[in-house]
Amino acid sequence: MMRVTSPTKFDALRWRLAALMVPVCAVALLGGCNRNEAAPTVEVSVEAAHPEIGPISEHIQADATLAPLAQAALSPKISAPVKKFYVQRGAKVKAGQLLAVLENRDLEAAALDNKGAYTAAQASYQTATKAQVPEDLQKAQLDLAQAKATLDLDQSIVNSRKQLFSEGAIPGRDLDTAMATLVQAQAAYDTAKKHLEGVVSVGHKAALEAAKGQLTSAEGKYLGAEAQVSYSEIRSPINGVVTDRSLFAGETAPAGTPLLTVMDTSALLAKVHIALAQAQRLRVGSPATLQVPGVDEPVPAKVSLISPALDPGSTTVEVWLRVENPKGIYKVGTPVHAVMEGRSAQNALLIPAGALLTAQDGTKSVMVVGEDGVAHSRRVTVGLQDGGKAQIDAGITAKDLVIYSGNYGLDEGTKVKVVSPGDADKPGAGQSGDDK
Repeated sequence: MMRVTSPTKFDALRWRLAALMVPVCAVALLGGCNRNEAAPTVEVSVEAAHPEIGPISEHIQADATLAPLAQAALSPKISAPVKKFYVQRGAKVKAGQLLAVLENRDLEAAALDNKGAYTAAQASYQTATKAQVPEDLQKAQLDLAQAKATLDLDQSIVNSRKQLFSEGAIPGRDLDTAMATLVQAQAAYDTAKKHLEGVVSVGHKAALEAAKGQLTSAEGKYLGAEAQVSYSEIRSPINGVVTDRSLFAGETAPAGTPLLTVMDTSALLAKVHIALAQAQRLRVGSPATLQVPGVDEPVPAKVSLISPALDPGSTTVEVWLRVENPKGIYKVGTPVHAVMEGRSAQNALLIPAGALLTAQDGTKSVMVVGEDGVAHSRRVTVGLQDGGKAQIDAGITAKDLVIYSGNYGLDEGTKVKVVSPGDADKPGAGQSGDDK
């Protein structure tokens, strides 16, 4: 018979140690199984493309309001009731066309009176210049000639009597009488000569100036009266359309208050204010487009004026964009969005603007996919930017594969996988390896 003995304390301790070693061996075995397996490689899915070669143009955007090419707010210079209107709002008018007439019967009467005075002054001037003044001159010349003849006669008498007196043929009294007559003739001659000189040098000129002054005064009064009459006639200074008429016939038009407004809307102006740096990239004639509410397609326009001075309040430059409006489709006062074409470049190296990364110091860079399949950073020089594209002047070539999506936060040397557009956003697209 077999003898069964009870376990000792030593046997119980041995079994307890064996139980504790089981988990340790299991962990050791598991560690030994994975000791030779490599860690999984992480790949980041990105979208990349080679740069394009093509043209690029810079576009400058601003908001504006359409204004007329020319505008005239017609205000009367006199206060008078409106006698008659010849146009309505919306009427097309020509420069010089009569638009309205104010009550002017009293002004016409005054103009007629001054016209008569002017006509009389003209007649007086003709009389003075062609009859009176020449007659006075001729009379002075005749008086001088007569005095000269008398003087010569008296001189000859004195000479003959001196001869006779020396011969004792006449008494001295006759010689004295002849001498006295000669003195009187000399005085008359001197007077006539001075009178002629005065008529020629002063009187003739003064008479002509006096006659001319009277004529000029009469003419001025007549023209002033005619001007008052013309102020009662409201005429358009420009070709355009009547956009406002504030009164009706019979109402009094106060002086200085706009009665009619005429606008030339054959072309409209969009006046925009842009920064100086942007304005320097434009030139007169540069193409532009306007986005007009209610019009589906962009409206073509051109730069017609670039202000030569900065606006003192905003330190911006005012630029005028002209848009033709022969059919009157576009309306004055419409808010528009303007896009102006600035600098341009042909055969430029272009990449998507989203590929650009900006450092804290302002420098630009891009991430490119190297031949080793990892991402590398390249600093670049950026030229023009427009429409989601950027011109690269230096830093990369057309052979480089530029990452334009998934590049943000991408570290230098990261393993990347180029996927089709949109695939990078799918779940799990940014990882590679076995998920076991």
